[in-house]
Amino acid sequence: MERERLLFLTGHLARPRLERVLQSLGETAFSWSIADIGVKVAALATGEIIERRLPRPVDADRIIVPGRCRADLDRLSASFGVPFTRGPDELVDLPGFLGRKGAPPDLSRHDTRIFAEIVDASALDVEAIFARGLRMAAAGADVIDLGCLPDTPFPHLEEAIAALKDAGLSVSVDSANPSELSRATRAGADFLLSLTEETLDIAHEGAAVPILIPARLHDMASLDRAIEKASAMGIAFMADPILDPIHFGFADSLMRYHQVRRAHPSIEMLMGTGNLTELTDADTSGITAMLLGICSELTIRNLLVVHVSPHTRRTIEEHDAARRLFFAAREDGALPRGYSAGLLQIHDVKPFAASPDELAAQAAEVRDRNYRIETAVDGIHLYNKDVHVVQTDAFEFFPELGVEGDPAHAFYLGAELQKAEIAWRLGKRYAQDEPIDFGVALDKREEDRTRLEAAGHTLKAGKKPVGTDAEPAAPRADLREPDAGDDAPGVEPAGEPAGEME
Repeated sequence: MERERLLFLTGHLARPRLERVLQSLGETAFSWSIADIGVKVAALATGEIIERRLPRPVDADRIIVPGRCRADLDRLSASFGVPFTRGPDELVDLPGFLGRKGAPPDLSRHDTRIFAEIVDASALDVEAIFARGLRMAAAGADVIDLGCLPDTPFPHLEEAIAALKDAGLSVSVDSANPSELSRATRAGADFLLSLTEETLDIAHEGAAVPILIPARLHDMASLDRAIEKASAMGIAFMADPILDPIHFGFADSLMRYHQVRRAHPSIEMLMGTGNLTELTDADTSGITAMLLGICSELTIRNLLVVHVSPHTRRTIEEHDAARRLFFAAREDGALPRGYSAGLLQIHDVKPFAASPDELAAQAAEVRDRNYRIETAVDGIHLYNKDVHVVQTDAFEFFPELGVEGDPAHAFYLGAELQKAEIAWRLGKRYAQDEPIDFGVALDKREEDRTRLEAAGHTLKAGKKPVGTDAEPAAPRADLREPDAGDDAPGVEPAGEPAGEME
């Protein structure tokens, strides 16, 4: 089978590093070549520049452009008759981007269903239930679980089910009250949480799929009997041995999931993760990763997710990211590494895009007064053609900046340097003018990489900041073809990372 031919577009500054990265990959499932399109920084190349400077015909099956390149890739693909793909922002991420088969990991697939519980549904009106259900679905939930509270009437249960179903959502009802479960399945609920061997006959009253639990806490014999009874009834069902909190039977409960899977290799199972995420004062992304890794190995394809404590506010997004990560790794027969940074919320695997030596070499090539801010293992680097300073405390830079008379520029640099310090201390990737990536802990800012960023939002109109030739708040606003000399203002962007796939 012929290998895919990849062509990487780059600029003068990054070509040597790009060659080293590609050569370091060794034997690959693809062949590669590099095209220097005659600009210093390829992120500045517009689609028009690429169309003029990239020779035709292109001897490649796919063309990779730098992540920060603002060209319209669909237009370029149509023009050259070859697919264009936007690569990673930083060269250090290129090996992971290329993946095991020469393409980025496919995180579009999973085989796990997320039940997101509205724990106090019976205390809410239908409008509030509906609004919360829509938010949960947008976060990644597949089923909206209506939690019924003890001694709290739920007269609007049927109406709530109908409202969610009319919106195209699947619905489950979680109750210890058999009459509420009966009403739920007759009202069209898709799943019932939870039935035992003693209440399983409720499943005859409608089409809802029952989730089976032990009749009494830790009574696994009763769960086995419920499984046998449901199998004899010929109905679909799931089994949940119940996950216990740490110090209250957690380790033993994990063993029960393993025992049920061994005894019943083909049945569907469910795990409720809330007893760990809600009842442990720890960031939930790691807890979720561990639990879903267990689920991946035991083929537990249904998860009940709860958010009550403020520290679990992103639990649905974390479960969604984890199920996609583990599915991709399992399909590849690989460790769950290098697929996604969604669960790397506090620390990054590769926090620095360049080494101190690489930044020193980059700084030596700069010929303008635009400030660049980057981080490396030794601290925060601030440099332009006149200065290269390294500190670990943002406040230590102030004497070097010369911005006492320019509050707007001082504000911009102060904000960027403080952001850089936060990233450096946490071990997060920093990129000037970009938000820190906290994985699925925060919503991503919507960004159109075919459009230029707005100019000058931190500076007064018409005023040049002290110590710079261009507005640092909008380093990518001027994307003129960079044929001018190195001292031309606006040509080299302030904050363009040294490690960019330029």
